[in-house]
Amino acid sequence: MRIVPDTNVLIASLISRGLCYELIEHCFLNHMLITSEFILNEVKEKLVEKFKYPSETADEAVALFRSRMEVVEPEKLSSPVCRDSDDDNILAAAAAGNCECIVTGDKDLLVLKEYDEIKILSPREFSDQESLE
Repeated sequence: MRIVPDTNVLIASLISRGLCYELIEHCFLNHMLITSEFILNEVKEKLVEKFKYPSETADEAVALFRSRMEVVEPEKLSSPVCRDSDDDNILAAAAAGNCECIVTGDKDLLVLKEYDEIKILSPREFSDQESLE
């Protein structure tokens, strides 16, 4: 399955050894993870600004994701879908990557449940579907 993990899932996989860590590790082994420059830049920005990671450490984390994920160049959506335009970038990445699923903790995305036949699942919903635990 081709999956876009949202920024919040990627960050959670780095800062704790919980569900998101297990989910990302499972996906590295069993699925194709898709990302975009927007998502990778957002990961670095949040790690440095919100979680006070040194810039070099954030760069290493982004390089790891880049090496293990397919990076796509999405086109802008023809019309806004979400109230937060950053969320539209996640949808655009999933569409550009021909993904079946987006995994996110973002309530604004989760409320959609689906976009253009792409399922939008929380980490817990994805975990339950994949029987991670």
